[in-house]
Amino acid sequence: MKTSYDAVIIGAGPNGLAAAVTMAQAGHSVIVFEASETIGGGARTKELTLPSFKHDVCSAIHPLGISSPFFRALPLEQYGLTWLHPPTPAAHPLDDGPAMLLERSLWDTGETLACDGWAYKKLMGPLVEHWDMIVQAFLGPLRVKPLLHPYELAQFALPALRSAKDLALHYFQGKRARALWAGICAHALLPLDQPPSAAFGLMLALAGHAVGWPLARGGSQSIVDALAAYLCDLGGEIVTGVEIHSLSALPSAQTILCDITPKQLVNIASDYLPQGYKHRLQRFRYGPGSFKVDYALDGPIPWKDEACLRAGTVHLGGSFEEIMTSEWQVAHGMPPEQPYVLLTQASLFDDTRAPAGKHTAWVYCHVPHSSTFDMTERIEAQIERFAPGFRDCILARHVMNPVALEQYNANYIGGDISGGVQDFWQLFTRPAPRLIPYSTPARNVYICSSSTPPGPAVHGMCGHFAAKAALDAGKWV
Repeated sequence: MKTSYDAVIIGAGPNGLAAAVTMAQAGHSVIVFEASETIGGGARTKELTLPSFKHDVCSAIHPLGISSPFFRALPLEQYGLTWLHPPTPAAHPLDDGPAMLLERSLWDTGETLACDGWAYKKLMGPLVEHWDMIVQAFLGPLRVKPLLHPYELAQFALPALRSAKDLALHYFQGKRARALWAGICAHALLPLDQPPSAAFGLMLALAGHAVGWPLARGGSQSIVDALAAYLCDLGGEIVTGVEIHSLSALPSAQTILCDITPKQLVNIASDYLPQGYKHRLQRFRYGPGSFKVDYALDGPIPWKDEACLRAGTVHLGGSFEEIMTSEWQVAHGMPPEQPYVLLTQASLFDDTRAPAGKHTAWVYCHVPHSSTFDMTERIEAQIERFAPGFRDCILARHVMNPVALEQYNANYIGGDISGGVQDFWQLFTRPAPRLIPYSTPARNVYICSSSTPPGPAVHGMCGHFAAKAALDAGKWV
């Protein structure tokens, strides 16, 4: 380790590594410090249950990863990253009738929505056509150049500004399309009657049609391992097992990029930040928590509708009204009685995840911030509702409540995996209002976590744009 670098990065998650790669590509010396013994942040893969059962600790399915303009510009496949595409991106079973399927084809998706098939294709068709333009414009901070196509982008922006409930009632007449829509929009961790919850559903559904909802072969760890290997080939350094408690403990650097949330930035940079800015960061609002269970299974999940076995992701929660109630309870501090459950079944499509004939399941639901309520029974009841006999398949389980999630990753404050609430105010100004959202009043200190635009998911865009802001400010490019 040297005593001086052009750039020091705190945190070796996807955004920290993306920031480091961007700086190294510009020809600058870079070092990354990671508090844990392994890199990865929200993209680690471990044997959480039994030997040879590989589980993604946090993020598992990556529609915005494969969509990321930054990732697409990197030679990550040369460093071991392989995207695997389930035949169906997502499924949503109901108590009666066949499951709704988010298929790659708009037509095939519409065929599962009964009376609303044509309405769905009318809503989504023009947006899928302009997918690349939408990603360039909205997977990042608000910028002038990507907004030079107002008509095309307005077709996305206007419905995106609505609540999931408002859009569903406006476009869809039947329960099937409304339920599928609720399951996709509920990824936002917002009440479904609160704008802009529709934006998250639109972006994820569009990604399903345009690029799919893939998983990484071998686990999400493959993504950060590829980023790290590429960084090292560019001359960057990574140091693990070193927690940074103060910026003064870092080597001398022209620029510091912090893949941490506002709470941690206040702690480690207190002597460098003015009181007014620290006060704004302290008012930053963190969102609901997550309760996660990983399962080692004796066989595939016995879905009532076997079409669910084609899907990488399955949304469990029943009707639009049931999912809206579940998310309302979470927002009002109540552990949901019938939780909206997100489930992925990577081992159906990746034979590296479990021993031959065995399987894994990755499952979580939303809960109030910092909740300690044990949701295991309620989650399993919801799975059994649509897959009778699921409990008989369980060989082992690993449980993480919001407290355990924060202990695992200090960025998950209160179990919030999104880096803060994504309502209108914090969606565009995260973490605090500034002309350059990644900058801070401290000279050459930037924040590059999911608490900055464009927010959560394994896409690296927060880190990339933060590094670009630092490069532009330093006139290095």
